[in-house]
Amino acid sequence: MSGRGWRRHFATVIAACAAASWGAFLAAPHWRGEISLLERLEAPLTDLRFLVQGERPAPDIVTIVAIDDNTVRQAGAYPLPRTTLARLVERIAGMGAKAIALDLLLVDPGPEAGDEALASALRAAPVIIAAAGTFTSGLQSLPPDKGSGLRGAPAVDHLLLPQPRFAEAAAVGAVNLATDRAGTPRYLPLVLQAGGGVAVSLPLRVAALAIGRDPALEPDGVVIGGQKIGTDHGYRLPLRFYGSRGAVTTIGAAHLLAGRVHDDALRGRVVLVGATVTGGGDVFPTPFDPILPGVEVLATATAHLLIGDGLLRDWRVRRIDAAVAVSLPVLLVLLLAWHRTAVGFAAIALVVILWVAIATAAFVDGVWLSATLPIVAAVPPAIIFGGARLLADRRRADSLEVESGTLRRFQPPSLAARLARDPAFLKEPVRQQAAVVFVDLSGFTGLSESLGPSDTRTLLKAFHTLVDEEAVRCHGIVAAFMGDGAMILFGLPDPSNEDACHAVRACVGLSAGTAAWLASLPSPISSRLGFKIGAHFGMIVASRLGGGSHEHITAIGDTVNVASRLMEVAADHGVALALSDQLYEAAGAACDVLEAGTLTGTRDVHIRGRAAAMRVWLWSGNAAPHGQTTSAVVTSTRPA
Repeated sequence: MSGRGWRRHFATVIAACAAASWGAFLAAPHWRGEISLLERLEAPLTDLRFLVQGERPAPDIVTIVAIDDNTVRQAGAYPLPRTTLARLVERIAGMGAKAIALDLLLVDPGPEAGDEALASALRAAPVIIAAAGTFTSGLQSLPPDKGSGLRGAPAVDHLLLPQPRFAEAAAVGAVNLATDRAGTPRYLPLVLQAGGGVAVSLPLRVAALAIGRDPALEPDGVVIGGQKIGTDHGYRLPLRFYGSRGAVTTIGAAHLLAGRVHDDALRGRVVLVGATVTGGGDVFPTPFDPILPGVEVLATATAHLLIGDGLLRDWRVRRIDAAVAVSLPVLLVLLLAWHRTAVGFAAIALVVILWVAIATAAFVDGVWLSATLPIVAAVPPAIIFGGARLLADRRRADSLEVESGTLRRFQPPSLAARLARDPAFLKEPVRQQAAVVFVDLSGFTGLSESLGPSDTRTLLKAFHTLVDEEAVRCHGIVAAFMGDGAMILFGLPDPSNEDACHAVRACVGLSAGTAAWLASLPSPISSRLGFKIGAHFGMIVASRLGGGSHEHITAIGDTVNVASRLMEVAADHGVALALSDQLYEAAGAACDVLEAGTLTGTRDVHIRGRAAAMRVWLWSGNAAPHGQTTSAVVTSTRPA
């Protein structure tokens, strides 16, 4: 593996460890059940899941007797007179209710007759009456467990208790709710720590009264009537709302007092009495109803305790949240390391959506997994790591573009494009027909001895530029620049029927262009320079040549050698171009371009290194190559 590859993998490992650490940092307070910003972010997602779940039918075991507008209107006062309240308790008990809970704070004394009547009614019925804890800060606190076994149950500064005569007549239960910043009740604390003692919640008291057995607190929940109800930290019972106002069966107190309710309507049921009167103030916003009465929230909690249909969010669920918060960021980092294109980001989006879907499905099934914690744990590392990798990739791409641009200058554009598409191009040699053109400056070696390095380079660069532009214009490639000469191929990267035609046109263009360029040079330089061109058509072997550290694409074979030797023929006969009869025949009508100059041919010429003579055409433009003698004009006809 390359050093760059190791660095990439090492960076991925470091990023994955950092992502896991970030997830653990966020998961630690969540594990402890601490109220944090994440809990605030969780609230709207929880409400959304409630709406996805939809309203559910409330169990028939719990009924609300509402002190509503009609009741207050008939009683003529609010709060209700104690005598009216006493008659209401007696009426509910007489209808066979299993347990009664009064969600009314009876902290102030009333008329003696009314208080005594209510106390008597409470002593004669299975009733739990309300108390309430107060907090100086306005926020419920979860102190650490100091050996009390309460594991951080909310601690209140003061407990508002009913009048002593009422507290002596009936058991007392706290009606405190744990709400979020928006005021939505999320939990019911089952126990409160108050002044060194413990206050049990009203729903837990009334549920135990209905079942006839005292509840037992365990480290992760409460056991009531042989059924274990899981709780969150601090014995907080998560609330799972049934629906909007009236989802729990509700009967108006006025109807009950007037005898307009069937005698069996409350038999065997748990009854909660509370105020729903307009302007009473005891209402809470919930996902289904912006003004759900407090007594209905308590009735919801009571039903959870009686039949176990609430939300499960205990230490086991929080452990799953923490595990996902640590593992999900690592997974996203690895996905980004695997693929940083649209595929990788689509996979990340799919993973996040999948977790939200899992959390929603679990919620509908009664398990409250955190939707916020894993997302908040996963998204920042993914963004930071993804952004860093994209930036690194961008810089690497820019660097590669510079390198590629530089390297492309060492290969003809058509070859560079072919190699980019097909890196294996010409790894194996290929035999094919092609046209080969050589061009060379005459007298340059002697001239370069008198020119400085800078002037020599300037002169060669101008000549090379001319050759390159003419080759590209005629669909050829410069296979090699050889000092003051060049080899041009027509047939690479792909052969064509027009290769010979292109070669002939390139020869004429090179001749005219080089002659014009030489004429533009200062006389002391141009008078010492000339040029010669040789061109041939035939079979070549195209391949890659070179060693393990460097390769170049070129052509070899007799056709290449003959084209090179034809430059000598052109120089010996004082012409610009010597082209083989094979090229002339292959070019066909394209040879018309030679009419711009003087064509002599054909003649048999001995080529150095070859035993047999070959037929060659000689051509010069209208102006003789510098440093050479113009040949006689001969009609371009072939001998019989």
